[in-house]
Amino acid sequence: MTNEQHAQNEFKVRQRSRLIPFLAWAGGKRWFVSKYAHLLPTQFNRYIEPFLGAGSVYFHLQPQEAILGDLNEELICAYRGIQFDWGALERSLKYRQRAHKDDPDYFYRTRERMPRNTVQRASRFIYLNRTCFNGIYRVNRQGKFNVPRGSKSKVVLETDSFKEISSLLQNAELRVSDFEALIDEAVEGDFVFADPPYTVRHNYNGFIKYNEILFSWEDQQRLAATLTRAAQRGVKLICTNANHESVRELYCGMEFQLIQVARNSSISAKSASRKNFEELIVLANI
Repeated sequence: MTNEQHAQNEFKVRQRSRLIPFLAWAGGKRWFVSKYAHLLPTQFNRYIEPFLGAGSVYFHLQPQEAILGDLNEELICAYRGIQFDWGALERSLKYRQRAHKDDPDYFYRTRERMPRNTVQRASRFIYLNRTCFNGIYRVNRQGKFNVPRGSKSKVVLETDSFKEISSLLQNAELRVSDFEALIDEAVEGDFVFADPPYTVRHNYNGFIKYNEILFSWEDQQRLAATLTRAAQRGVKLICTNANHESVRELYCGMEFQLIQVARNSSISAKSASRKNFEELIVLANI
């Protein structure tokens, strides 16, 4: 990509309308975009995000070429449904909103049934995310979503912009994939944003009981090794993680710059128990 193309891309990023993530997601990075967007590069080739979640950084940058991945197949299906037919998905959500309001058992029947159609699977996933308790995504040992119904009843939101999101996703490749395969594809000039589940050595953090199942300490070590290789190839990268000595030790090489930041956690059900957590931002070639 030429310098002129880079300048054009930078200008387009500044001119694009704001897109709000359509999912509520534990560990989401809206706080990062709100407070630390200045750390993000303005010029890069491909954008690669291996732990997609709600995609806050992706929707902020709105890159012209992206590889978006996650091991959560239902999450990726939600993005594919918007990418494929946003209009049908929006109509389905409107139907679900009426059913949710009229039938107290609709949530639990929907939770137990898995459609085969991509758009309906996407609609189901978004519906459950918006109406379950605290927007938490959790599955049992059989891999079935098991979060109870919450207090929120709105399924269609004023902030929904599925048409614009669908347009953006036409430039994205969506994959159900382990992070290592995606990051290993990055070459010099690409930008990787990695936001893994937070786990630390010796189980020393508040989310460990659940996150250790999703993302072990061995996975943290493998991620650090994968990002080190990428940094050495000249890949631009940012990784957010728990600010803990064991995690900092993984990124003590000369390739990385470490920044410690604080943010409020909004995961707890009671506002009084929501604490100010320190997080680590790892940068390379930025």
